[in-house]
Amino acid sequence: MSVAFSLPDARWRAAEIAFWIATGLVFFVFPSHLVLASQVLITGLFAVSLDLVLGYAGIVSLGHAAMFGTGAYVAGILARNGWGEPLSGLFAAGLAAAAVAFVTSFLALRGEDLTRLMVTLGISLLLYEAANQAGVWTGGVDGLSDMQVRDLFGVFPFDIRGRTAYLYTLAVVFLVFCAARRVVHSPFGLSLRGIRESPRRMAAIGSPVQRRLVVVYTLAGAMAGIAGALLAQTTQFVGLEVLGFSRSADLLIMLVLGGAGWLYGGLVGAALFLVAQSLLSRLNPVYWEFWLGLLIVLVVLLARGGINGALTRVSARLGLARRQA
Repeated sequence: MSVAFSLPDARWRAAEIAFWIATGLVFFVFPSHLVLASQVLITGLFAVSLDLVLGYAGIVSLGHAAMFGTGAYVAGILARNGWGEPLSGLFAAGLAAAAVAFVTSFLALRGEDLTRLMVTLGISLLLYEAANQAGVWTGGVDGLSDMQVRDLFGVFPFDIRGRTAYLYTLAVVFLVFCAARRVVHSPFGLSLRGIRESPRRMAAIGSPVQRRLVVVYTLAGAMAGIAGALLAQTTQFVGLEVLGFSRSADLLIMLVLGGAGWLYGGLVGAALFLVAQSLLSRLNPVYWEFWLGLLIVLVVLLARGGINGALTRVSARLGLARRQA
């Protein structure tokens, strides 16, 4: 007896189209907050890359910043040494991060969840200290601050108001997101869900579990590297914190807020986290972390599954009410 698996509906929904139109309107509605908006998009892309491995493939990680930092440093080192063309730097950063992800995947994907947490954290800490010691290339604790990023397409300079940076970031994030969306709506993405639910059962039906985990881990690493390169190019600075533990930990919080296993969860969670952080730090510069922590606790307790979980329950209740009416 054969079992038929149906692929998720890959058609663009009205809510998705509205979401991306809204991100474009930010350029006109909030022209004085484009720097923060760019940070939200970059961090959101970083969170989407983690969602691929955690939300879809079930690979837990506390060291995803390793690939993000690799991309940032590659873009920064290239720009400091005369190769400041943004798009080629972005491509090189993605390749370098993918290479790091591929090489480390044979260690990171061993064992169960706790083992993976510790190994990925250890890899990130090793790269952090390597970047600290390689001060000639990375600037060490002082970071890379003498980067020369050229004008985009030789025409659009990266101005201090962040207009070019925002449009450039939005275009790259949208294209990479579309690629990730295509992956999760493909047979490969469906197999990742199966591996997340039961890797032994998937192996029993002939699915190459380990190979597919390596592929998605490498792909997510490339996406994280692109996000890191975007950060380096738009801020024209790279510090050791791009490889720090706190960046990986914050990323997990964003996925919890937005909802894992739902690509938009990374974008929504990053927006909620960074905007709340910005507003609360202005309202209370000393105790703002208390209020941010309270917000996280409330979202986790009241909206289980993050924003995605809350929206799903609301949609289900509305559908039930319509049927009863």
